[in-house]
Amino acid sequence: MIKVCSTYTLNDLPLGTRGRVIALGMFDGIHQGHLDIIKKTVMTAERDGLTSTVQTFKNLFKSDSKPLYTSEERLNLIGETGADELLVLDFDKVKDMEPEEYLTGILLNRCIADTLIMGEDYRFGKDAKGDVNMIKEFARANDIRVIVVKDRLLDGTDKKISTTWLRDALGQGDADLARDLCGGRDYSYSGHCVQGKQLGRTMGFPTANIVVPEDKFVVRRGVYVSRIRLGQRTLYGVTNIGRRPTLEDAVNDVVETFIFDFDEDIYGASLTVELLHFLRPETKMTSKDDLISAVELNKAQAIDYLKDRGFC
Repeated sequence: MIKVCSTYTLNDLPLGTRGRVIALGMFDGIHQGHLDIIKKTVMTAERDGLTSTVQTFKNLFKSDSKPLYTSEERLNLIGETGADELLVLDFDKVKDMEPEEYLTGILLNRCIADTLIMGEDYRFGKDAKGDVNMIKEFARANDIRVIVVKDRLLDGTDKKISTTWLRDALGQGDADLARDLCGGRDYSYSGHCVQGKQLGRTMGFPTANIVVPEDKFVVRRGVYVSRIRLGQRTLYGVTNIGRRPTLEDAVNDVVETFIFDFDEDIYGASLTVELLHFLRPETKMTSKDDLISAVELNKAQAIDYLKDRGFC
């Protein structure tokens, strides 16, 4: 039975009769380091009969640095970890809060924190002036337990897994590395299939299109081997992420997927496209014939990749 995770804002967070074990962080990428903190929080709360709470944020969007996941996606991913609660703070309202005000007003008085769990480099408050040492000092004065989770290194390396590394990997199109950083979870785009100009259909490769949300990171533009979740079905294909320069030169980035052996009308349907492997950068072809040839080559490359790894 799947555990239901309750989501609260600061205003509607129940006082509760049990103390809270709170995971502190932004948890944007939900990589292995983040998962270590959340799992430690859940395990500690279950052992001690407390409530496991994961603190995250909404309104992380900045024009020059879009979050890796939308708020809804991030909440769904965290909700799958087994935590009892998600506490969603409005970043716009707390980013300029002094560290002492955050610790006393939110964690102590509002959340009734019993235990605080965080990574070694956790920073908070106005100008990121708050750090782990400040939290430890505050905790000693208020009888709160602190657990600092060690950095997670990528297997076989001495390099710390971080949101910055994950962002760089996706920015370079390295979907395989991104999967490793996230403990086997592929980076994905979700949304409703929208109707395009249907030019792919006239060339023999109909596509399912998702518009990239304004508040979501855009990976390296180009063609990827992809896995598609459509309802209860799992399908495979090749996906172009970008502006479609050969056919349209669009303003917004589109996740355009040619699903193998599939020709159903799914306009309006909800689907998730998972990026498995980068094939080539987005390129403006000189003709439609060149585009058709490129798609056929990418299809063959994708099928080889999928067969080699036992997907099909």
